[in-house]
Amino acid sequence: MAQIHKSNGVLDWLDQRLAVNKLMKVLVSEYWIPKNINFLWAMGVILTTLFAVLFVSGLLLLMYYKPDVNLAFDSVNQTIMQEVEYGWLWRHMHAVAASVIFLIMYIHLLTGLYYGSYKKGREMIWVSGMLLFICFSAEAFSGYMLPWGQMSYWAATVITQLFGAVPVIGEALVEWIRGDYAVGDATLTRFFMLHVCLMPIVIIAVLVIHFYSLRIPHVNNLDSEEIDFDIEANEYLNGDKKKAKVIPFWPGFLAKDFMYVAFFMIFFMYLVCFHFNFAMDPINFEPANALKTPPHIYPEWYFLWQYEILRGFFFDMFGITAANLGLLAFAFAGVAFMIIPLLDTSDVVAPAHKRPLYFIWFWVLVIDLIALSILGKIPTAGREWLGFGSSVLFLFLFIVALPIISIIEKRRG
Repeated sequence: MAQIHKSNGVLDWLDQRLAVNKLMKVLVSEYWIPKNINFLWAMGVILTTLFAVLFVSGLLLLMYYKPDVNLAFDSVNQTIMQEVEYGWLWRHMHAVAASVIFLIMYIHLLTGLYYGSYKKGREMIWVSGMLLFICFSAEAFSGYMLPWGQMSYWAATVITQLFGAVPVIGEALVEWIRGDYAVGDATLTRFFMLHVCLMPIVIIAVLVIHFYSLRIPHVNNLDSEEIDFDIEANEYLNGDKKKAKVIPFWPGFLAKDFMYVAFFMIFFMYLVCFHFNFAMDPINFEPANALKTPPHIYPEWYFLWQYEILRGFFFDMFGITAANLGLLAFAFAGVAFMIIPLLDTSDVVAPAHKRPLYFIWFWVLVIDLIALSILGKIPTAGREWLGFGSSVLFLFLFIVALPIISIIEKRRG
């Protein structure tokens, strides 16, 4: 049994029973961060802040939302938006945070790609981060259906129908997901359960794994320099703080992150109060109607590039319908970033600007993602080949170009 003595305060009492001081050292005061970083390394803390905003605002909305096809639309647009005091604020905060969190995730992802933060022992950091992206995608899609507007209904109809392409069990799988032959009350109830119960639990679990995976290899730096964190930490603790290449997570790193979070929240609240419409599709302010199909069905902006890859093959090429190729390409797009550590096998760990061929690959990828997103928002008529070409380019960059770049870098030593 541990030696318990009379405590001299609350913290000492807790420390004797829970080893609070040791835990704080492991997680905060002696968890080391490279000095050679910039504001892009604050994206993780901003993402955590946005998740907290989503969680709290979601709980407040949950008090008044009705997961019923006859009540859902009015509970959001009438009760929450007009009758509940500050209900509009919580809805705007939830909607804007759900959209902006993907913007920050894409910045976080591209930063990791640019600086090679998926290599040399950091593979689990990368994989757990991409698992978080997939979990947030599922959370966002399930939440998009809950207002039960026109775009909610038809987006759910189109996406759930995709599972019908699964061999043998496709039709049964679609019916099981929907809970009926068509999207209806059972579907809304199931997506409500996913959004408010299952997916938040999964996200929190993966978030813990992601943070834990950072503990051993530590975060990357601007030069992708391999730092001996034990030696540098000893220098810092021995008083040579200027020479040491690392700083503690708290207060050195997190104090600056709080500044970035403060600036970001000013921008966030500006969007919430004055430009919230970008996160709400106008068509979704019409009640769901199974007898009235919108002229153009499309997802939220953060899924547009994947959606365009899906439909990039959904037209006749030389008389051959390539629908199944579109589904395969869509499935590959969902995991492409996760398997990058397997595709980029080069031993070179350096920022993209120090890897000439990879630098070109990175910026072609960024341009292609932007092009796919733009094309995904507009109707297909007259620009099918542009969508097809952009989709093929995306597949080429991952399946062909990146492995070839790795081989060339290996041969150059």
